[in-house]
Amino acid sequence: MSKFGFDQEALISQFAEASARGGEALRKAVQEATLKALQGRELTLQNIKGVVKKISGAAAEGAGQNPMGAAQMEPLLEKAIAGMDAALLQAVEANRRALAQLMEYGAGLRETQVKKALSDIEKMEDMFFTTVRKAVADGSGPLQGAWTQALDKLQVKGSGMGAHATQTVEQLTDQTQAAMRQGRAMGLKAAQTLLDSYAALASGVLIGMAQGMQGDASAAPAAAKPAAAKSKRRR
Repeated sequence: MSKFGFDQEALISQFAEASARGGEALRKAVQEATLKALQGRELTLQNIKGVVKKISGAAAEGAGQNPMGAAQMEPLLEKAIAGMDAALLQAVEANRRALAQLMEYGAGLRETQVKKALSDIEKMEDMFFTTVRKAVADGSGPLQGAWTQALDKLQVKGSGMGAHATQTVEQLTDQTQAAMRQGRAMGLKAAQTLLDSYAALASGVLIGMAQGMQGDASAAPAAAKPAAAKSKRRR
């Protein structure tokens, strides 16, 4: 187990030994490895970028060892990218829940931590594509074209994580403006404590979500029920 929280060698081997029918297994393996790595650190954009780089590098290294040609590997690479996208969608949802908790205390858009968190959410999709492209370029060899095609397809269609990020920013902006109109007062001490440890708070939410997952990361709200229940008990 590497310091990034996932078994890098196991992931490399899974890509190296994958068959043409192994796409779904690769998607799940990449999703789980990405989530495990994310759970071991605060959910800052820099930390998420580091995880994406490590996962992409391991995938590229393993795929490069697979004897199948680029044409057969491309659908598998698409599944691998989808696995990372699904895990990052969970990270966006964790940020949304953490920010929503701050909003309940009256934290506004002018708070430095809130502004940075929203800005990072907006940047996540661009960071994802840029980081994966660079990581696989360093070790993909003859599969470079297949990686590029797989990434281009998702970028044109739009990632699930990117769509959820856009929805999250819009929803939280509306929520904050509604709270301001209602004149909701901020619980200064409690809110400041949460603001000071925002990245750790989001990481804790992600861990709670992952523990409730049944293997389908696309169902982010359902997977987050344990964290949501915990939040209700605090009120």
